[in-house]
Amino acid sequence: MGGDFDYYDPAAGDTGEREVSARPVRADGDFDAGLRPRSLADFIGQPRVCEQLELVLHGAKGRGSTPDHILLSGPPGLGKTSLAMIIAAEMGAAIRVTSGPALERAGDLAAMLSNLVEGDVLFIDEIHRIARPAEEMLYLAMEDFRVDVVVGKGPGATSIPLDVAPFTLVGATTRSGSLTGPLRDRFGFTAHMEFYDTDELVHVIRRSAGILGIDLRDDAATEIAGRSRGTPRIANRLLRRVRDYAEVRGDGTVTVGIAQAALAVYDVDKLGFDRLDRAVLDALIRAFGGGPVGVSTLAVAVGEEPATVEEVCEPFLVRAGMIARTPRGRVATAAAWHHLGLVPPAGALNATFGARPRDIGGGLFDDP
Repeated sequence: MGGDFDYYDPAAGDTGEREVSARPVRADGDFDAGLRPRSLADFIGQPRVCEQLELVLHGAKGRGSTPDHILLSGPPGLGKTSLAMIIAAEMGAAIRVTSGPALERAGDLAAMLSNLVEGDVLFIDEIHRIARPAEEMLYLAMEDFRVDVVVGKGPGATSIPLDVAPFTLVGATTRSGSLTGPLRDRFGFTAHMEFYDTDELVHVIRRSAGILGIDLRDDAATEIAGRSRGTPRIANRLLRRVRDYAEVRGDGTVTVGIAQAALAVYDVDKLGFDRLDRAVLDALIRAFGGGPVGVSTLAVAVGEEPATVEEVCEPFLVRAGMIARTPRGRVATAAAWHHLGLVPPAGALNATFGARPRDIGGGLFDDP
């Protein structure tokens, strides 16, 4: 999801951080930043998370203290960064933005923490990828607002304690299971972001169309939302591509016909599958008879790396009920055969769109 925040400090150091003030600044050409909501009231979807966050933030405001540390987890593109920006804006605080991979050394984190002022928000994206030395330093900073900097090496090494101004850490992760227990336990509030339904995505698309000045018809918004894989980021990206098509090959108005024609050009089908998704299904069914087949073999068949197939394609295909992960390999469901216009063989797995993997097949869908 988007909002009107794109704040950064050109003087930020080598730690990969950006300082974000509470003053909204519109960056021309930065569409994602230009679409970010400014407040919890503007944030579309995730009603439970927003309600819980409102209580956390307003409670801290009433006490005149900094909010507890907050962990936001969930798949990419659901609004974790937007919520981090909103947390800072709601508290009237500045936000420093960095990412887990950028914090390779404890010194990187110590430099950032020492520059915080009271009430600041420190946002670490992909926090599960933070280096171990920096993570261990973060434990003390989160609990006692203090860091110990070691000077020297060997027997002559000296630990110098440094006080850190009270701050709120907002961590975002797409893999909450990869977080270590000690780090996860230090967050006072944990929120899990869920995929959006079509109605919520329609609201997201209409709001974005209004900001971008796109003449969008209601049925076209529904068409785009249905192909957005339950993800606002994808919905906004498809909206921009449909807008391009409407301006170049039409009169600029996005109708359902224009949306369908544009999405066909960009290889996005009615379920939101792209070229790679369909290539995986096609290889699994036509080349391997519906499986089971290993992910490495499947990746070779489509000319991609195994990690790409496993991390980019599989999550949505499994959630859509198209493939199953079994101890012997990947298996196509009856829905996948039907989606390719083929008749499934007798005994093909049955699944419904949106079903949870472990609810289907009596354990057959459990990960190996």
